[in-house]
Amino acid sequence: MSKIEEAQAILKELGLPDAQQNKISGYTLLALCNIEEKDKWSSAYKQSHGVSKGIMAFISENYQKDYAPNTREIFRRQVMHQFVQAGIADYNPDIPDLPVNSPRVHYALSEIALETIKTYKTKKWKQQVKRFKEQIGELKKKYSKDREMSRVPVTLPNGKVLQLSPGKHNEVQAAIVEEFASRFAQGSVLLYLGDTENKDLHIDKDKLESIGILITEHSKLPDVVIYDGAKNWLYLIEAVTSHGPMSPKRIVELENFLKDCKAGKIYISAFPDFSEFKKHTNNIAWETEVWIMEFPEHMIHFNGDKFIGPR
Repeated sequence: MSKIEEAQAILKELGLPDAQQNKISGYTLLALCNIEEKDKWSSAYKQSHGVSKGIMAFISENYQKDYAPNTREIFRRQVMHQFVQAGIADYNPDIPDLPVNSPRVHYALSEIALETIKTYKTKKWKQQVKRFKEQIGELKKKYSKDREMSRVPVTLPNGKVLQLSPGKHNEVQAAIVEEFASRFAQGSVLLYLGDTENKDLHIDKDKLESIGILITEHSKLPDVVIYDGAKNWLYLIEAVTSHGPMSPKRIVELENFLKDCKAGKIYISAFPDFSEFKKHTNNIAWETEVWIMEFPEHMIHFNGDKFIGPR
């Protein structure tokens, strides 16, 4: 393996999360260890490095990998912050009382990380990794535990509780089911609810197919689909955080996908707050609805001669 591949393997075995097993993290570890391509890991040594003139300069000089100056914050926030939490690096070990915004901010390998890494590819490696984990713990497991604790619960009308992965997008989806549906789609049933980690977290294929919606692995349903059997209305709802709203292009796609569905279709863009809504106003299709989590009792209708209902 190349040195960058070995560095990534070390990070994996030390229990770093997947996001900190990438190449930028591997190169950072090489810089902190002062390891060049032909060096042995046993020659690693501790030396304090700043981000730009230390870590990034080392990577450029020794691995011909040049990162743009504006990626400094990526190194700091997505690599070094986690390295410090994982016990791999120490923050400002030479001058512990440095202010956060000081240009002299620096990092160095922790003593136990150095001792461990120097044994890589030796008989002592596995025992040293075990010692490291016992003393420091695995950041990957800690992050996983924190992630489970911060999941977003959503209660369905039948009382069943689903656990959505954490994040603003899923908070909006939970509010659609619990807040929007109870106000504007009473008596309806939830046919589909995606999740950022599991796009088919909740899906009623039988009911969807009974109203003319054939589901395959290539189906692109909106984030939330709710059906009112009494009115034969189908609520098609996009939760808008990073992805777009019910745009004219999206409406055309859905109309084509739902060509065999005879239910009346209601297209809705749901936003977490008014500021997010304002970012997308020029891309929302006419004759669609807008619901904002921040103001759950209100709806906005984009033009037309009547409010919520199929066209």
